[in-house]
Amino acid sequence: MYDLGTRKHALALLAQGRSLNSVSRLTGVSRSAIRSWQTRLEPLDPARAEPCPRCAPAPTAVEPSAAYAYLLGLYLGDGCLSAARREVYALRIACADAWPGLIDACADAVRQVRPANKVMRVRAAGCQYVTSYSKHWPCLFPQHGPGKKHERRIALEPWQREIVAAHPWEFVRGLVHSDGCRATNWTIRTVAGVRKRYEYPRYWFTNVSDDIRRLYTDTLDALGVEWTHCDRAGRRYNVSVARRASVALMDAHVGPKY
Repeated sequence: MYDLGTRKHALALLAQGRSLNSVSRLTGVSRSAIRSWQTRLEPLDPARAEPCPRCAPAPTAVEPSAAYAYLLGLYLGDGCLSAARREVYALRIACADAWPGLIDACADAVRQVRPANKVMRVRAAGCQYVTSYSKHWPCLFPQHGPGKKHERRIALEPWQREIVAAHPWEFVRGLVHSDGCRATNWTIRTVAGVRKRYEYPRYWFTNVSDDIRRLYTDTLDALGVEWTHCDRAGRRYNVSVARRASVALMDAHVGPKY
């Protein structure tokens, strides 16, 4: 933790026209720290840091719970936690550049769940990683563990099941926005001797984890949405929602990515 005098001295050197590299060499402070002081000069007061609702002596509910349910779906699909430094973890959720609305929704959900933590968008090939650092991400996502998600057991804690039960559509929307899509299928049928092409909408969800697919289909069952498994290379990776009434339900509460 650098004191206020050190911070002001570094910024004064920058104001003289020096580069970040030269100020970093002169002060021994990393460029990223100096860059962050340009946005916020005062050190954060640990006493005013956002408390974690789960690791307190008396755990409380995660609020806002609807935003958390959506973020949980995104995390189970395209998210990961990785150790950064000094017991701090990085939450990273991969969002394709093709869906800027999804990127905004993801960043907003992260910001709502941990309002005191900075949310960044790190560019990569074809996507952006919505990223936020906190020592409490493992408290909020206890599914974190070594290895890939589909190679270990994924189960919700009782407090997470309560949130999903209260906001099932937000959870489904997060899963679909991460590992699903709304697509248009077509088929050829012969009617009165005439071959006609029919098109119809369908929701797909693809995940190689049996546990995560089961969380998705169990929630669909609770919502009255009909679904079927579709094999892929002999494995049941795909879940399809194609019946008209069920697609209408999904359209009303989930909708296509944007």
